[in-house]
Amino acid sequence: MTTSTTPGAATLPATRGPLSETVLETLLREQPRADLDFDGLADADPLGDDLQLALHLCYELHYQGLPGVSADWEWDPEVLRLRGALEARFLTALRDNVAGGDDVAGELDNLLVEPIDVEGLSHFLRDQGDWAQMREYFTHRSVYHHKEADPHAWVIPRLRGRAKAALVAVEFDEFGGGRAELMHARLYADLLRAADLPDGYLELIDHVPAAMLAVVNMMSLFGLHRSLRGALCGHFAAAEITTAPSAQRMDQALQRLGAPEACRFFFTEHIEADAVHEQVMRHDVLGDLLEQEPALAADVVFGIQATGFLEGRFGEQVLSRWKAGESSLRLPLG
Repeated sequence: MTTSTTPGAATLPATRGPLSETVLETLLREQPRADLDFDGLADADPLGDDLQLALHLCYELHYQGLPGVSADWEWDPEVLRLRGALEARFLTALRDNVAGGDDVAGELDNLLVEPIDVEGLSHFLRDQGDWAQMREYFTHRSVYHHKEADPHAWVIPRLRGRAKAALVAVEFDEFGGGRAELMHARLYADLLRAADLPDGYLELIDHVPAAMLAVVNMMSLFGLHRSLRGALCGHFAAAEITTAPSAQRMDQALQRLGAPEACRFFFTEHIEADAVHEQVMRHDVLGDLLEQEPALAADVVFGIQATGFLEGRFGEQVLSRWKAGESSLRLPLG
């Protein structure tokens, strides 16, 4: 058995149902090649806590691993077979909740036009959110930003020419331009510490609901499948286009709340950088990709729309809890 020595999560997450319990119990066995029980898969909510955590656990084998789990599980055929079944349910749910189409330019243009009456999380936090809600937001996004840029790296060997070179240039910035202290994942860990929150890799995952896990799982799903390379590029473009204005609102919110400078720095770093990345992703990555492979237009649109669906769903769930005077977390912060 090969024991994982990577500095991943310090503790294992708590299970959320029969699927995640089966996966975790299996991974904790000493010998890979277990015959996994798929009971409960047909009845599981594809966007619910149990399936999303089970999928997240499977994906984590390809990132920094899980404590006490052998690195040999990463390519175990039975784990991959279960992961494929979970992915199929998740992918179907995503396709069922988007309009589809192949008008990439139209989808990108829509991202640049923000409705006057829109109320998203960054708008709420800028205008009326309190520090407790801001810390909850930091907690939610921690499972995303601990992996920031990692899922997108999977697509690099699947691209060619200018599209590949341009995407690598964006990734270089995400990884701090070669400086470890400026990697965006490191900046988010600094943000968490400044907000008096645990900053360890995935240390806050038990607090985070399925709606946020689904956003991260979508990136892994797209990145780990060559057939979904267009969707990954569409997602990445959508993320870069929408981040700069959102980051500006978050900085305004943090200024209003008198937040520590490390919290603000994470967002100010994104305001200018992602405004540049938007143009690179749109013209150099997607433009060249679709010139090489025009048949991927529908996949690019799917990636953009799926991102909007999951991010919108997450935002609506959080706002509904806050407006009801409730916490948006699964478990309260200590």
